This record gives sequence, structure tokens and C-alpha cells, in this order.
Amino acid sequence: MDNIALTDSEKSAKSLTMVVYALYAAAFLLGITAIIAIMINYIKRDDVAGTFLASHFRWQIRTFWFGLLWGVIGGISTLILIGWVVLGANTLWIIYRIVKGYLNLNDNKSMYMD
Repeated sequence: MDNIALTDSEKSAKSLTMVVYALYAAAFLLGITAIIAIMINYIKRDDVAGTFLASHFRWQIRTFWFGLLWGVIGGISTLILIGWVVLGANTLWIIYRIVKGYLNLNDNKSMYMD
């Protein structure tokens, strides 16, 4: 989807999607921003249906829920020390997903091969 002219509504939705990636990244410093981001994802999901941005919303939603799941598992299992490895791997995985998503968004690319 490189160099495709976006409509005004797609440009606006792309900007919002970029903000959501920034909110997820900011969650490493201020955890509450991830809650704001996931709320935006669910509230605005219908607005991006049928566009390449829908794949970014799906990517972001899955990143949030799987990141939360592994964060809880890692947190609980820190009592047996393996949790620190789980938390470290989860952190790297979330960073990877934010960066990959942002780069694909910047290039107007979908997150999944169609």
C-alpha cells in the first residue's frame, strides 16, 4: 500500500492509530496510557473497518491482551524466579510489536499479509 493516496478520514484514522502506538509505548513509563489506548482501539474499531488500519487495531488489541496475560503470568511466577525471564521476554515482545506496527503504519502497510 505504499504511496497510496489516503482519504481525509483515512488520514485522520492513521493519525489516531499513530497516537495509539505512542500511548502503548508511553505505558512503559505511565501504565495508565495502555488502558486509554485499548479503550480507543475498541471505541474506534468500527471506524477503520475495511481499511488497512483495521489490521493495526487488531495488532494493537492483541498486543495489549497477550502482553497483559504474559505480564500476569510473569508477575506470579517471579516467586519461582522464572517469572523474571518471562517478564523480560514479554517486554521485548511488546517493544517489537510497537516498533513493527509503527513502521508498517508509517509505510501505509497492513500488519498481516492479505
